Amino acid sequence: MNDGLDQLIALAAAHPLAPACDHFYFLRHGQTEGNAQRIFQAPDTPLSELGLAQAAQAAERLAGEPIRSVVCSDARRAFDTAHTVASGLGLAPLHFEGLRERNFGALIGTSSAELDWTCEPEGGETLPHFVTRKRAALEAALAYPAPVLIVAHGGSLFVLAAALGVPLDWGVLGNAQPLRFERSGPTWSVKPLLQHSGGGAAVA
Repeated sequence: MNDGLDQLIALAAAHPLAPACDHFYFLRHGQTEGNAQRIFQAPDTPLSELGLAQAAQAAERLAGEPIRSVVCSDARRAFDTAHTVASGLGLAPLHFEGLRERNFGALIGTSSAELDWTCEPEGGETLPHFVTRKRAALEAALAYPAPVLIVAHGGSLFVLAAALGVPLDWGVLGNAQPLRFERSGPTWSVKPLLQHSGGGAAVA
């Protein structure tokens, strides 16, 4: 799972993000059968029953947050997660194709257990192209009225954190675990939103 991740982080960190806001939220989509089976997924992969329940739980956790904009990947798993959360906030999500997970081309449908981010799959994206696309989409998403909630994928979170200079704990990578990014001076940090706190709790 870690193969090539250092290179992804280095590529993203080479072009830092500097959003004007002082905090925002990130949510990875709910679980899919592909996540459970650890296979590369197509954009139309739906949420599993567990994923639907996770999205509903994330909506409960985020309902009390002062979110003004919800921006999501248009891949079905992120799209459906975002709509579940946004409905509880009284908002309509904005869909960005640029926020989709990396296109793994001919690898879709095969095992992702030994994911190497530096691979160059036939018909898919190279790592530099993916990082460039993702960074541009994240920058655009964070320009919307703040605070913004971004609903996307594990790869998005890797690029986002690296571009903000935030070390990631593997514990924040779970499906449908709401995260709060916040800035103190020039330094960004991330924390999970807790189940009962209403502020600040749980990959592709």
